[in-house]
Amino acid sequence: MPQVELYTDGAAKGNPGPGGYGAILRSGSQEKEFSGGFYHTTNNRMELMAVIVGIEALKVSGCEVLVVSDSKYVVDAFLKHWIDGWKRRRWAKVKNPDLWKRLLKAMEPHKVDFQWIKGHNEHPENERCDQLAVAASHAPTQQDFGYQPSDQGLGL
Repeated sequence: MPQVELYTDGAAKGNPGPGGYGAILRSGSQEKEFSGGFYHTTNNRMELMAVIVGIEALKVSGCEVLVVSDSKYVVDAFLKHWIDGWKRRRWAKVKNPDLWKRLLKAMEPHKVDFQWIKGHNEHPENERCDQLAVAASHAPTQQDFGYQPSDQGLGL
């Protein structure tokens, strides 16, 4: 089983606002970086996108993937089994169901584990992912069509 490390981070200015993700995918001596920016999104959506893009980039099935992220939102969804309850409730009252479903589909052919690390704590890969995410947020090129703004406070 190929061993893969996936380091990820997301960023959004204004939250919601312009956002970006950064990811580093590493297997042995091979390494690849990914990033992308969106015009209007949230930090949590970008945290999810970083993981999704990294896992979707895997070219072979059956990888053993360790996702290392500073996002409690992403990591706790799996380590605290929130995702199981969300699926049982058919995604009722869950934010970002489009991305959670996409992530679950991407994970299917692999064994994926999650590890939380403290962000902005001089972890080299996390710092690099943050740089990629922030740079992408400053130069967005895509629309986040799945982003659903809350109607709270908008007078709707």
